[in-house]
Amino acid sequence: MTYQLDILQIQQLLPHRYPFLLVDKVIECEPGIRLLGVKNVTFNEPFFQGHFPHMPIMPGVLIMEALAQATALLTSQSDESLGNGSNTYFLAGIDNARFKRQVGPGDQLHLDVRYLKHKRNLWSFECRAEVNGDLAAGAQIMCAVAVK
Repeated sequence: MTYQLDILQIQQLLPHRYPFLLVDKVIECEPGIRLLGVKNVTFNEPFFQGHFPHMPIMPGVLIMEALAQATALLTSQSDESLGNGSNTYFLAGIDNARFKRQVGPGDQLHLDVRYLKHKRNLWSFECRAEVNGDLAAGAQIMCAVAVK
């Protein structure tokens, strides 16, 4: 069964807030399998002032952070004991990161994360960030859960 999450539901699950909340909505969530999130990249993002003034490009590390936030959302939805909004999710590792396309103002970044495995509080995912169906970045990302 798939469902969606709006920004208010996302804010209940993640502690991040503007300007560091990088998932605007979840358009598909299949707990324990896959999550597809969206980041609308706008010209008024604070990082565009310095990266780069003559050619605004979303920093690759922020694309990875957006993917990591999407893994936290899928983790929270994949285990009933984690989805109460009181846990904190940490980026635990990034492997095989590759950047294939620049992301700029006006782009809609689709964040596709797929569950691979987990052991105790460490979860692994295969992640892709795409714009218009073109791969912008990909990596294997590990998410650690600090259960409260």
